[in-house]
Amino acid sequence: MEIRKVGVIGCGLMGSGIAQTCAQAGYETIVREVAQDFLDKGMARIQGAWDMMLQKGKINEEQARDYKNHLRGTLDTKDLADCDLVIEAVIENMEEKLRLFPALDNALKPEALILSNTSSLNITQMGAVTKRADKVCGLHFFNPAPVMKLVEIVRTISTSDETVETVRAFAKSLGKTPVVAKDTAGFIVNFLLIPYLLAAIRMYENGLASKEDIDTAMKLGCGYPMGPLTLLDYVGLDTTLWAAEALYEEFKEPLYAPSPLLRRMVNSGMLGRKSGRGFYEY
Repeated sequence: MEIRKVGVIGCGLMGSGIAQTCAQAGYETIVREVAQDFLDKGMARIQGAWDMMLQKGKINEEQARDYKNHLRGTLDTKDLADCDLVIEAVIENMEEKLRLFPALDNALKPEALILSNTSSLNITQMGAVTKRADKVCGLHFFNPAPVMKLVEIVRTISTSDETVETVRAFAKSLGKTPVVAKDTAGFIVNFLLIPYLLAAIRMYENGLASKEDIDTAMKLGCGYPMGPLTLLDYVGLDTTLWAAEALYEEFKEPLYAPSPLLRRMVNSGMLGRKSGRGFYEY
């Protein structure tokens, strides 16, 4: 199946980054939001990124105009009707996704693919509420989506070989390197990453080392670009909590259990960089 037009649901941090990536790759891209102010904020974020690229000489004015011409926003799901592929990038809440997927199923042409950018939730469950479970899979981008090269293609027990190969080719056309994982909580990256991040929180919570020393130790001792507590702030503590809860729900392993400190920080609005305060202040 040839992909010409792409829809993105949600124009938040991840959705806007995915929409930007698709538009830059030459796809006609339409991004849908639920409210005009959310859409305006997301579109301004994308335009700001292009303005910065233009100022730094990474693109020229013709490319900037071309990117902009490939992208438009909407508040109406019906405007996605002729999309070949739609990527869902809404809040990490299963109830919200289970409301969205039947609506997309009804709005899109029968051959269109529906992909989820979820980092840990059950995609099989999302596909099951549609009449096209064979055309549903995960396509998990990493933040920031225009920069990070990896995407995880998440295959459910119903996803067809054709869907996987179409999505693989699409991911490569975006300049990404795709890996394929089965639909289990956490997929590949978060399955391995979340226990590490939670262990760092427990170490800090139990007073075994300062946050600065934990981060320095992992940067210099393991060659990581940033320490775990800095990474938590970058990813978002709320996103980490959702991922940990999904992993613990599926596997019931103590290493996936969110720590009390993580819950309290999220409840207090200390979400990391996006809120201005997490383990560090911004």
